[in-house]
Amino acid sequence: MGFRWFTRAKALELGGLSGFALNLPDGRVQVVAEGPRSGCEGLLDWLRGDDTPGRVDGVTEIWDTPRGGYDGFAIR
Repeated sequence: MGFRWFTRAKALELGGLSGFALNLPDGRVQVVAEGPRSGCEGLLDWLRGDDTPGRVDGVTEIWDTPRGGYDGFAIR
């Protein structure tokens, strides 16, 4: 489906975001993003919108203190 690839592409398009998109064993995709709040909110809006590949049944967001340590936005 390419969901992780499209998520990475959107994060790079928004700019200033680092983190990753990871397939979980149960079929869900975990997305961790750090950067400006506006960029993170933009990625969340996209994930909740109708422009994503595949089907998104729900988005759970957790805001926390950035931990750093990410080099760009990776597909895992």
